[in-house]
Amino acid sequence: MIGDLSKEEVNRKILHVLAVCIPVLIFYSPRSLDISKWEVTIVIFSLLLISLLIEWIRFNNSAFSKIFFVLFGSMMRFEEKKQLTGATYILAGAYICSLISMSSEVASVSVFLCLTLFILGDAVAAIVGKAIGRIKVGDKTVEGGVACFLFCCLLFGIIFPNLPDFINCWAGDISIFQILIISSSIALLEIFPVKWGAWTLNDNLYVPAISSLIAIAVQ
Repeated sequence: MIGDLSKEEVNRKILHVLAVCIPVLIFYSPRSLDISKWEVTIVIFSLLLISLLIEWIRFNNSAFSKIFFVLFGSMMRFEEKKQLTGATYILAGAYICSLISMSSEVASVSVFLCLTLFILGDAVAAIVGKAIGRIKVGDKTVEGGVACFLFCCLLFGIIFPNLPDFINCWAGDISIFQILIISSSIALLEIFPVKWGAWTLNDNLYVPAISSLIAIAVQ
């Protein structure tokens, strides 16, 4: 363990990274599998319903709850034992993004970009924050936020322009301004939570959607 970084947190983020399959599904399925954006949205909504059903069963069936914790307990945070897991919130956020993607090709490519950057950037922020983070902002760290920002800039500026169909769907050339605005919006939204009264919203739910709308606006 380095700093506060545990093996369980690393395993949790590895599982988290697998969620990158969702933005890939949103952007590439209508191109490669000859299915509509609406059908992709239905698939993601179905996965969300299944996840919510599993959550409901584990809250209401002690035998199932014990099995669930044997399988996944080591990757769950303390508060998730009595609340929805991050995986369910990711699916909910992805469903909102899939609805946004239906409006246009610019929206679709923006969702693909921002949902992917958030999933990977959030993982980097958590690992760096737990490993070397010292300056706290709530339960997040400035070091984690900076790592998220830099990682998003790197992916957006170098990796995404070389992905199939990305530039063709992006409205014009990628600018430094777009890289900085979109990457900083993801990092800042990730580190500073949105609150609704006494309730703090889960960042998996709103960061990809808000950053996608920002990406659409700056194209």
